[in-house]
Amino acid sequence: MEVRSLYGTLLSASTSCFSYFIFPQMFGCAALAQVKTSRGSKGQYLSANMAFSVGVMCAMYCCRGISGAHMNPAVSLSCCVLGRLAWSKLLPYCLAQVIGAFLAAGLVFLMYHDAIMSYSGGVLTVYGPNETASIFATYPVEFLSLGSSFLDQVVGTGMVLLCFLPLDDQQNSPAPPDLVPPLAATVLLGVSMSMSYNCGGGINPARDFGPRLFTFMAGWGSDVFTCYNYWFWVPIAAPMLGAVIGSYIYLIFIQWHLPDPDTDTCANALNILPKLEEIYSLGGWGGAKSNLVCVKYSC
Repeated sequence: MEVRSLYGTLLSASTSCFSYFIFPQMFGCAALAQVKTSRGSKGQYLSANMAFSVGVMCAMYCCRGISGAHMNPAVSLSCCVLGRLAWSKLLPYCLAQVIGAFLAAGLVFLMYHDAIMSYSGGVLTVYGPNETASIFATYPVEFLSLGSSFLDQVVGTGMVLLCFLPLDDQQNSPAPPDLVPPLAATVLLGVSMSMSYNCGGGINPARDFGPRLFTFMAGWGSDVFTCYNYWFWVPIAAPMLGAVIGSYIYLIFIQWHLPDPDTDTCANALNILPKLEEIYSLGGWGGAKSNLVCVKYSC
C-alpha cells in the first residue's frame, strides 16, 4: 500500500510539473517575451494576461484527471488546509510546480534568445529601459513599498481562492465540471487585468521562483534576488498567506451558512408530505406512502 501510495504521489507530482511546464508558464512567458522584445508591436500586456489564463485552462483539461491540475503552491496549500489534499503531497507538488516553471522558462529563453539579445544589446539586466528579467519573473514598480507589495500579493491570491472555491462546492450551486477550467481561467484573467500593476501579478510562488532561479543561472546574475532590497521572497510568502486567508473567508462567511444538501432534500420531501397524504388517501393508502417517502430521505 505504501509503495502504491508513493507511486501515486510521484505520478501526480510529475503531472503537475508537466502541466505547468507545457501550458501556463510556456504560454505566459512566451507572450511576455513577444510583447517586450517587439516593443509592443506584437501584442500588449493584455496578451500575456490572456496567454497565462488560456494556459491554465488547457492544463486543467489535460491533467485534472491525474493530479487535479495543481499548478500553484498557494492553491495546493489551501487544499491541504481545507482537507482536500493530503499534507504528504504538498512538498512533492510544490517542487514539481517549481521545476515545471523552471523548465518552461528555459525553453522560452531558447526560443526567444536572439530576440532577447537584440532587444537588450546583449546585456541581461534587471534594471533599466532594456531590462529583460521581467519576461520570466515578477518585479515591483520602483516606488512601491515592501508593505504595499506584500498586501498586493495577499489580496490578489486571496481573491483567486475566494473565486475558485465556489466552482466545485456542492453546497453552493457548483459549475458543471467541464466548465470549471474556462471559469477558472476567467477568474485569473480578471485578477491579472486588475491587480498586476504593482508587482506584475505573480500570485503564484512557483510561477515566480522557478523562472527567477533560471534567470539567476542563465546570465542575469544575483540581481534577480537582491534587487529592490531582496524583494524576491514577497511573491513566495505573500501568496501562501493570501490563499489561506481567502479560503477561510469563504468558509466563514459563505460555506458555513449554506444549507446541507441532505437536509435540504429532507426538508423538500417533508414539505410535500401533506399533499402526498391527500392524494394517496384517495387511493386508500392513507399515510403509508408518506412514511415511505420519509424513510427514503432518511429524515
